[in-house]
Amino acid sequence: MSLLNPSNGWRSSSSRLLALYSFLFVAWSCTLIGVVYWEVTSYLDNLARHSLMQRQQLFARFQGEQLVEALATSMTFDMRAVDAYGLFDARLQPLAGPIRTLPANLPLDGTIHELNNCVDSDDPDMPRDSCDAVASRTLDGHWLVLVRDNGSLFAVTTLILHALLWGLSLTIIPGIAGWHLLRRRPLRRIRGIQASAEAIVAGDLTRRLPVSTRRDELDMLAVIVNAMLDRIEKLMNEVKGVCDNIAHDLRTPLTRLRAQLYRIQQQSPEDSLVATQMDQVIAEADTLMARFRGLLRISELEDHQRRSAFVELEPKALLQEVHDFYLPLAEEGGVSLHLQVDDELPPLLGDHALLFEALANLLSNSIKFTPPGGSVMLGARAEGASTCITVEDSGPGIPEAERKAVFRRFYRSENGNQQSGFGLGLSIVAAIVNLHGFTLHIGTSSLGGASLSLECRQVKALV
Repeated sequence: MSLLNPSNGWRSSSSRLLALYSFLFVAWSCTLIGVVYWEVTSYLDNLARHSLMQRQQLFARFQGEQLVEALATSMTFDMRAVDAYGLFDARLQPLAGPIRTLPANLPLDGTIHELNNCVDSDDPDMPRDSCDAVASRTLDGHWLVLVRDNGSLFAVTTLILHALLWGLSLTIIPGIAGWHLLRRRPLRRIRGIQASAEAIVAGDLTRRLPVSTRRDELDMLAVIVNAMLDRIEKLMNEVKGVCDNIAHDLRTPLTRLRAQLYRIQQQSPEDSLVATQMDQVIAEADTLMARFRGLLRISELEDHQRRSAFVELEPKALLQEVHDFYLPLAEEGGVSLHLQVDDELPPLLGDHALLFEALANLLSNSIKFTPPGGSVMLGARAEGASTCITVEDSGPGIPEAERKAVFRRFYRSENGNQQSGFGLGLSIVAAIVNLHGFTLHIGTSSLGGASLSLECRQVKALV
């Protein structure tokens, strides 16, 4: 069984939390930059407007030639507030200044207005695009137009915006790198916990979750789970020990009982009622002994130390051996047994006798439940670095509701109540499959019956 990998994509909660934090940080930084940019541009715009209004109030004190001299002096020595001016008479005819035409969209109300098309002039030094302009009455009844170009203000605000964006970029890039590094640290621990959990799920109850020296929340959870596993292992060993002891202790008395029954049978006349009843009692005793042998066999297979004796096996040779062994049985039952194996198959790491026993159980069940005239297919194909072994038949199949239950000890399917058996065959197969780290799937075959697929992934032998 393979658990989900939290390190893939966005399954990791640490990745999602760090990504959420990064998103909130970036959103807050963008909001902060927007507020700072808006405050700075508003301040600079208000400062420029205030300076232009001060100049307008200053020039309003002059009239006539004094006003013209003041304007010329301001243009020559102080260009911080005014880029151009124009003096017009009451009929809006130009009197002085570089602005010879009143801007078309400028109201004559003494208030500063922002104009998109500022001054219509052939002079390249005149403001043409966005500008602030004001038209006001002088003391002698003339109209004074003052213009401030917004180009310099726009250049300053653009420079500020670029600086803020660069600062944001220099913050985000290390943040992304830090997010990637920070998410890797807990994922390394999660992978260690996952590896231990997968081994425990596979049946190795001696494994425990790793605990670090940091004593954080993962360590607290690992300590609790390890304590739970200790308790489970103890209870499992106690139950297993009781079952094994019962099966082992009763095997000898049952053997003696069968021997005594056999002697009584031999001493009785062949056609007597006692001899007939003895046959039935001996058959029941044989059934009990077979069940106890099956329980002891499963207990033996659940010992994971047997992996230390695993060797490399050729799947094709193993399947050919199983096929040849059961071909006479299939022919006797009127069932066609076929073998279909790919030429190139990855080698298996396992115990030859155990794998033969598992495949023999699967093939025996398929032959037993397939009616005369039916077919059974034993096959193997390569799936990447793994080998998939399949046993398919044209029998009644296994209902989907029973596909998990058939691996329980002593379970008998409704389709199998009329067939001989003890309900331990697939339990033994499941124990062998778990010992090897393989996976067994039950489905519906193309022949119409059951399909049992054994996915043989490579596992390392345990010492």
